[in-house]
Amino acid sequence: MNRIANQLSLQEFLDLSDCDRYELVEGQLKLKISPKYKHSTLQLRLLMALTQWCEQQKYGRVRPEWGVVLQRQQKDWVPVPELLYVSYQRLPQAWNEDEPCPVVPELVIEIVSPGQTFGEMTEKATDYLIAGVDQVWVVDTKAQSVTVFERDSLPQIIRGNGSISVLPGFVLNVADLFEALV
Repeated sequence: MNRIANQLSLQEFLDLSDCDRYELVEGQLKLKISPKYKHSTLQLRLLMALTQWCEQQKYGRVRPEWGVVLQRQQKDWVPVPELLYVSYQRLPQAWNEDEPCPVVPELVIEIVSPGQTFGEMTEKATDYLIAGVDQVWVVDTKAQSVTVFERDSLPQIIRGNGSISVLPGFVLNVADLFEALV
């Protein structure tokens, strides 16, 4: 370990046996928050909807809790979003390594957990966009909303009967997403 700065390099982080429990942020380990029932229910519903879309469209793959190697403020950053989608154009279908996602995904989804604030998730969404991610969805269980962040546009807050339709051929009614929580 780099004892001088007390920071981990990307390789030191990846070599840890339990790195899947952490994110790498500015050379430091950040423990991931363990999801609770509502959080995991929303993650599952989104995973199922996006997996069905991926299989029908043959565009790419969606994975839960898959770390991705990015840059944040000129430093290695390995966030672990609840879900990420990466097209076969960016990561070929034949790719099958047991490692973090090596390319910038088109979409990451973060769900606000207890102890996190929407402001923190907005900052993280901004970091994703600066790192090259095309879209970030922040799902807020308390507000029962999905905020869609895209580069070069204002965030869209979608609630109630509003639909997420920012991916080609993918439509998800926000009320349907949250119906299992009421």
